Amino acid sequence: MTSDRLAVLPQYLLPKRLLTTLAGRAAAARAGAATTRVIRWFVARYGVNMAEAADPDIGAYASFNDFFTRALAPGARPLAQADLLCPVDGAISRFGAIDGDRIVQAKGHHYTTCALVGGDAALAAAFDGGWFATLYLSPKDYHRIHMPCAGRLRRMIHVPGALFSVNPVTARGVPGLFARNERVVCVFDGGAGPFVMVLVGATIVGSMATVWHGVVNPPRPGRLREWRYDDAPVDLAQGAEMGRFLLGSTVVLLLPPGPLRFSPAWAPGGAIRMGEAMAARG
Repeated sequence: MTSDRLAVLPQYLLPKRLLTTLAGRAAAARAGAATTRVIRWFVARYGVNMAEAADPDIGAYASFNDFFTRALAPGARPLAQADLLCPVDGAISRFGAIDGDRIVQAKGHHYTTCALVGGDAALAAAFDGGWFATLYLSPKDYHRIHMPCAGRLRRMIHVPGALFSVNPVTARGVPGLFARNERVVCVFDGGAGPFVMVLVGATIVGSMATVWHGVVNPPRPGRLREWRYDDAPVDLAQGAEMGRFLLGSTVVLLLPPGPLRFSPAWAPGGAIRMGEAMAARG
């Protein structure tokens, strides 16, 4: 829509990388009472449910990052009995079948699996005619990312890119948004074949981290970086934490071809919680 394109025009002019760097430094700062005031304001502004946190005491968090990546209390997210679980708290942007190699971003906008994974045509081809889910994490959400099914890590690719916002308006207004922004591509082998989890960066997303590597970015060297794990595989169980955003963003899942039924409760824009049933195979 023209209104969406106009709404995102200022983002093309903003110094997004500088803003992201400054936001990352501020979020990591340990400023005592000042940090606590910021967290308290954030909780009130966005309606964060601290009763779910492992530590609900706002004053216990030394930095904003500590608060933002807070753990949940035991039992806060029970795991459903399902082939594929929802990996995050957030909202559904889009989901469904991959049309050849094309993924729907928003009405009138598509991008390719090859562009999303950083240009690796052989990797992308494994998902031709497969399935995808794009999940948006808002500021109030729990920001750790979990495994939709058990998997063995094979590769991780840090793809440099832009840092546009990833909110719904921007998704409708910036062509190829999720294959254009900076992202971390995690490639797994699962019981039904390969699958990919793409952590998409955004404006003021200071960094992304995985449980096996730690913080992936920064640094931001401006070139593609890749790690392979064939000689030291990382095995993660269904529901296990695999990574986190230091300030929120989006996860895109790629699933291989084959019979798949997404939860009948799923609809674009719908709220989701980690551990809920996402899809069934067969």
